[in-house]
Amino acid sequence: QVQLVESGGGLVQAGGSLRLSCAASGRTFSSYVMGWFRQAPGKEREFVAAISRSGVGTYYADSVKGRFTISRDNAKNTVYLQMNSLKPEDTAVYYCAARGRSSYISMGVRDYDYWGQGTQVTVSS
Repeated sequence: QVQLVESGGGLVQAGGSLRLSCAASGRTFSSYVMGWFRQAPGKEREFVAAISRSGVGTYYADSVKGRFTISRDNAKNTVYLQMNSLKPEDTAVYYCAARGRSSYISMGVRDYDYWGQGTQVTVSS
């Protein structure tokens, strides 16, 4: 089992940047595919980005491609989401998630086994 704690959210103006972090407990962090998802008020939770166990493979939602970068440091049990050129439509609660049942990257909410509590990102226009 793994516990996930996100940090780094906040209020930023459009065009600005934020870096989210997700710290994981346990000694098997490198065995999990990691993902970032977000949920805006009144909307379903949606995929943002994911990274393979080794960190070599990454995948992004079209809406954030070219602006967001996911990375991980397995020695620190941490996954990051660097968010640049933020837009008001990026406003949401951001969640990190861990997928242990397969080594394949997935965009599906139901394919992830563990979730953090979320961190709020608000982008003002």
